Amino acid sequence: MNKVLVTGANGQLAKCIRHSAPRFKDIELVYVSKGELDIENETAVSEIFQNGNYTHCINTAAYTNVEKAESESERAFGINAEGAKHLAKACAKNQVIMLQISTDYVFNGAKRTPYLESDPTHPINVYGASKLKGEEYVTEFCPSHFIFRTSWLYSQFGHNFLKTILKYSEEKKPLTITTEQTGTPTNANDLAIALLKVISENKKEYGLYHYANNGEATWYDFAKAILTHTGQIKDTMLAKTDHYRTFAARPVYSVLDTSKLNKDLRINTADWNESLQQLLNKKHN
Repeated sequence: MNKVLVTGANGQLAKCIRHSAPRFKDIELVYVSKGELDIENETAVSEIFQNGNYTHCINTAAYTNVEKAESESERAFGINAEGAKHLAKACAKNQVIMLQISTDYVFNGAKRTPYLESDPTHPINVYGASKLKGEEYVTEFCPSHFIFRTSWLYSQFGHNFLKTILKYSEEKKPLTITTEQTGTPTNANDLAIALLKVISENKKEYGLYHYANNGEATWYDFAKAILTHTGQIKDTMLAKTDHYRTFAARPVYSVLDTSKLNKDLRINTADWNESLQQLLNKKHN
């Protein structure tokens, strides 16, 4: 039986893990929220591992507000970098395998073909820089680790693009969505299942991986697909813009290549549009 500590229990990904966990009978999951474990507190992190007898730790705790991070860089780095370092050190000390979640925003978006794990990183905002520093700390301090960079996560839980679009369409509000950025919408439920598979199958091919659904889209494409699959496309005023001002710079292109994940971890990834449709079908049945 694997015993897994999941940080950031109230976040979107942790809720998806909880949702998918019943199918993995060989895994015992222990969830801790920020109120129960502040990963910025090294002493608290050290203490929770001392008597936990954990085999794995999934770190979903993160500062994810890309816009606010620009003015709250200390807080972003405190959670995304220092917090990850504290967990990595505790995992190494207690022989715990660490699964760290990172982001496509470690890249600058100058490439026009999917990013490989071996491509140079060059974050252009504070959020991306803080997550990259977290990656570096995990690599340095915890040899037994998996780092999964992912992109454009959405699900039925928490605050995300899918839920925002559904809310606006229900309220009959017009939507103007950017075509400036291209990436891959990724169903957080798919990522959750992949993480649990890595643990359940006791995989030991440690290292850095890209996890995202297949294909690519702009935010406008994503919005249009949501409205199409829910049958609300006719009743919603949807417009595109090639200029959408944000405080934080964002990569113009951040599609992730998942071939290493498919080959080394033997984990397949679904088409983004098909995965979205499946989730929406469940939500509306």
